[in-house]
Amino acid sequence: MSQKIRQTLLKADAAEINDVKESEEDIVLNISLRPQKFSEFVGHSDIVDNLKVSIQAAQQRNEPLEHVLFSGPPGLGKTSLSHIIAHEMGAKITATSGPAIERAGDLIGILTNLERGDILFIDEIHRMSKVVEEFLYPAMESFQIDFIIDKGPYAKTIKFNLKPFTLIGATTRSGLLAAPLRGRFGIFYNLDFYRPEDLATIIRNSAKLLALELTNDAAAAIALRSRGTPRIANRLLRRVRDYAQVRKIKNVDAAEAARILDDLGIDKAGLDELDRKVLKLIIDSFNGGPVGIESLAASLNEETDTIADTVEPYLLKAGYLKRTSRGRLVTSKTFEHFGLKYNKEQQGEIF
Repeated sequence: MSQKIRQTLLKADAAEINDVKESEEDIVLNISLRPQKFSEFVGHSDIVDNLKVSIQAAQQRNEPLEHVLFSGPPGLGKTSLSHIIAHEMGAKITATSGPAIERAGDLIGILTNLERGDILFIDEIHRMSKVVEEFLYPAMESFQIDFIIDKGPYAKTIKFNLKPFTLIGATTRSGLLAAPLRGRFGIFYNLDFYRPEDLATIIRNSAKLLALELTNDAAAAIALRSRGTPRIANRLLRRVRDYAQVRKIKNVDAAEAARILDDLGIDKAGLDELDRKVLKLIIDSFNGGPVGIESLAASLNEETDTIADTVEPYLLKAGYLKRTSRGRLVTSKTFEHFGLKYNKEQQGEIF
């Protein structure tokens, strides 16, 4: 191997190590609350059952699992499922993200270090550059990559044979994935928001790990305000634990949990300050809509991606917002939530 290629691989290794570093709080959360196996994972029972079959079949054939793609809003378990798959397969997992892989050389360094059956997890895979994405095609399909060195008449192609591995991609916007990349995944699942009863189970399990005593009603109250998302449920639970510790509350009941969440600005529907600002802006400034997302973002001084990826998915799912060809439109449920009278004639029709 030439010195130039070796330097490229070393740089890619260093980039990979830097990219997967987590904050101290994330490490603590992963150790204490993230499920390690399917038996500890709550929700998405159909997906879990299908994954168990695929994993068992791959193990019986002594083959790596087919490439897997998880899509859905943030915080629904895409990363957790990826780590569980690695655990169930007895494989090493290497985690990185789409924006972190800036050059093809970065990808080469990661892929050439994978052993047979290892798992490469790429979060936000839709944000990879097109050059890196196309470089990934032959690696996924035939476990080979071609690396070009030098330029012009001195250009040479060096072929790397990779050991069979499993790529697990996670995306919050599957529509932005190129069709050739999406088509190379053998297993594809879309994760939806959780039911309140499943979230309550997660909260009770997490509370035990956090040594926090709370009633079943308190867990249900927190679940109703968690926007159908386990990540938010665990985050709210940690804040409830902080309040309970400072206020010296030994056993948190539903009323106390509700007071704490009210203090945090999370209302009974699970809407936070940004959610309410978006909905109130559409009502007050645009007569309930329709309004374009660019106008919303400009009025709120927020990025359009923040509204599209963080705010809208739950508001659409919960029925507070409609997305039409003319823009965003609030529903009668939104007016009821704010105690306002719904006037259908004032709103722009969808057509």
